[in-house]
Parts: sequence; structure tokens; C-alpha cells
Amino acid sequence: MLTYPWTDNPAAGTLIPVAPGVSWLRMPLPFALDHINLWVVEDGDGVALIDTGVATPDTRALWESLFTGPLAGRSVTRVFCTHFHPDHMGLAGWLCDRFGCELWATLGEWTFGMMLSLDQTPEFTERQVDFYRPLGFTPDQLEKVRARRNPYAPRVAALPRRISRLTDDQTLWIGENLWQVIVGRGHSPEHACLYCPALDVLISGDQVLPRISPNISVWPQEPDADPLALFTESLRILRHQVPDSALVLPSHGRPFHGLHARIDDLLAHHADRLHVCEEACADRPHTAMELVPVLFNRALDDHQTYFALGEVLAHLHFLIGQDRIDRLTAEDGTYRYYAVR
Repeated sequence: MLTYPWTDNPAAGTLIPVAPGVSWLRMPLPFALDHINLWVVEDGDGVALIDTGVATPDTRALWESLFTGPLAGRSVTRVFCTHFHPDHMGLAGWLCDRFGCELWATLGEWTFGMMLSLDQTPEFTERQVDFYRPLGFTPDQLEKVRARRNPYAPRVAALPRRISRLTDDQTLWIGENLWQVIVGRGHSPEHACLYCPALDVLISGDQVLPRISPNISVWPQEPDADPLALFTESLRILRHQVPDSALVLPSHGRPFHGLHARIDDLLAHHADRLHVCEEACADRPHTAMELVPVLFNRALDDHQTYFALGEVLAHLHFLIGQDRIDRLTAEDGTYRYYAVR
């Protein structure tokens, strides 16, 4: 069972202290998931920022209100990004330029974000189309893929051209406290969680969220990946390395206690989704798109459909890796997934 020490969320442009030298703030997101939590950590004469928000005028304006309000007169010493997604790395370049400070991130996250931010070629779009066509997208849906082009680039400011690299099991001082880097995989290539033993605080990013499972998807850049296997193994490692007593600071939802129970819930959730997916494939061969309503029994907008399809594919690839299902190519060129029994 999870417990939540705070019942209220930070109002726009305000900070809530959550541990000695650690404060919580929120930024809006233009999606169904409408917010991201960011963290401000005392760091010598200034503050370190953990994640940044998406690059929108509203987010920039809220940062400006913080710099003239609760953070007035404080310098930003460093910007840490847990991973490359635009709600986390979107304003990293803007903040680093403004304060002349370094971006700290894993090499995999910075490289992936840099690649996506720069590739706005027609070839990028056609690779997306080639990825989604055999999964069961209709011609109308493929036209939306072409119109969508590269959705990442407009949501991030120009990323810093250099970083200070975070690595798994690295320890570093932020202010008066030593923090350990714990790299998780599956949601993104090299997601950096930060754990402070002295404070017993885990900044979990998207790797562990209190109410929803982070999106675990296969994407066009790595079409044969098995991210769910990486994610579940990362959860087991995190459970071993961080005590259950830790205060968890997630990127979405409220800070909570009950890390081990939440990890167990996430593992059980995906085990159930795997079973449902396998049972559907035992009934008859399905395209990945036909399985979206099986795993997501609710209305989805276009943005959510990409995430849902990617997550379906992640479960299918996990099952293929365990020799529980297989894939054939139908006469129309679509992939059909069927149970091996």
C-alpha cells in the first residue's frame, strides 16, 4: 500500500519542500497527462535542477516567475535530466544557456535526444511510415504519420552540444549530500534515477510512477527491441538497491512511500497484460493494431494511440523472446502474431 505525505500539489510558480534541501515544483504539459514534477536541490551557493519541462511559452513563463520569485537571486549550478523525453529535457538547452551551466545526463539519453532533435528530413518521416504500415495502420492513419513528421523536435529547445556524463552506480555530490545514479532501461535507453542514502530520497523520474505504468514501447528507431524485458529487469535491480523506506519523488503523480509494493504492482500488471495478449493471440492471429483495444479498453486520441501501439508491440516482443508467440507476414504485408502451443 502506498502512502502520500502531501495531499496538495505545488501551485504554479511555487515550491514545496519535500526533504532537507530538496523542493518540488510542477509544470503543465499539453497532453492527457497534464503535468510533470521537477525537483530543485540545494547545490552550494545555487541550486541544481532535476528535469526541465517541455519547451513551450507557458513553461518558460513559469520558470521566469520562479527566477523572480522563490528562486530570485539564486544561480542554477547544474541541470540534470533523467531522460531525453521532451517533458524532461525540453528546456535543458535554454536553462543551461541562461545560467552558463552544464547538462548532466547519461550518454544514451543525450545522444538519442540530440538525434531526434536534429533529424527533420523526409527520410525520417518515411521510416516512420515503413514502421507503422505492417503493424496494421490504415492508409488514413499513415497519412497522419506523414503529417506528424518529427513530433520531438518542436518540443525541445536546442540541446546543449556537450554534457557531463552520468553512469550507472556513479556517486556524486549535490550540495552537502552524496547521490547515487541508478540507470533503468525500458522506458528510455539509459534513464537516470538518483538516490540519496543520507536523505533516503529516490528521484525516480518515469521509471517508477505511483498510479500509472510508464510507457514501455517499441519505436521506429529500434524496431526489434525488447524494452519490456529491460524494464522488468531494471525494476528488480531498483528494488534491490533502494530500501522500501525511501521517499519516492516521481515525475508524475505525488511523492509517495511504498517503493517495493509499487514495483511489485508494476511487475504484476505487466505479467497480466502479457497473459491477456497471449490469450488473444491463441484465439487467432492478430495485427498489433488489432490488439490495441484488447490491452487498452478505452478511447484513445492520436497521440495516445502511438504510445498504446508501441506498448502492445513491447508485450509482443517479450512474448516472442520467451517463445510464447511468433509472427508471420500476411499477404497484405501486415505482421500477424499467433500463440505457439
